Amino acid sequence: MNYEFDWTIVADAFPLMLEGLVVTLELTVVTIAISMVLAVPVAVARMSEIELVRWGAQAYIEVFRCTPMLVQLFWIFYALPALTGLTISGFTSAIIALSANLTAFMAEAYRSGFQAVPVEQVEAGKMLRLTRLQQLRYIIVPQAIRQQTPVILSLNISIFKDSALVSTIAVADLMFVANTISSETYRSLEVFTLAAVIYFAVAFPVSLATSNLERRMQQNSARGATGSQSFFSRMIPGRRVATA
Repeated sequence: MNYEFDWTIVADAFPLMLEGLVVTLELTVVTIAISMVLAVPVAVARMSEIELVRWGAQAYIEVFRCTPMLVQLFWIFYALPALTGLTISGFTSAIIALSANLTAFMAEAYRSGFQAVPVEQVEAGKMLRLTRLQQLRYIIVPQAIRQQTPVILSLNISIFKDSALVSTIAVADLMFVANTISSETYRSLEVFTLAAVIYFAVAFPVSLATSNLERRMQQNSARGATGSQSFFSRMIPGRRVATA
């Protein structure tokens, strides 16, 4: 191999790459925050007894799960302004596309968690005359999120990596900066190696934490779940559950 490495490029590129990483992290954090909220009503709609609502939620989920992220990104950036007449910046388009995509996957994770909540606890909530919204707030959503935390963290890692696609619509994220530096210096190997190292340095610790958390949850599950009395006393202050 006759290629001569020039790692001085890495030292010069590193500060600019960190600026791109900040944009990537901003995209990721905002996307996760939006998706974790929007996924709740989508998951609830997916389980609705009203067929039109259920089918609508399922159609949304399947469209975003079964089409490439890049196509979704291009459609929102190029097609949506043409249809609406609105000018949408690259950063905003990226947020919309990433959030819509992650919401679809997150909603399925939530739905799985909702269905895993013991029926007895939901019935106990009804006996306490909790509204449907209160049942979701105090009983269903907390348990679903706790149970599905490893899946949610895995989805968050995936969206962090997939955010590299926003460079195709000129959002100055880590990959866009790497592409720019590579084009200017003709040192693709060094620049993209640095980009890969940065992505790995952020994602790997979260991946390890996810694995450890999943292992601990399996161990706790093997020991048995806590009683309904202790659960309700923690989650719903001021409410009492009668025990036999």
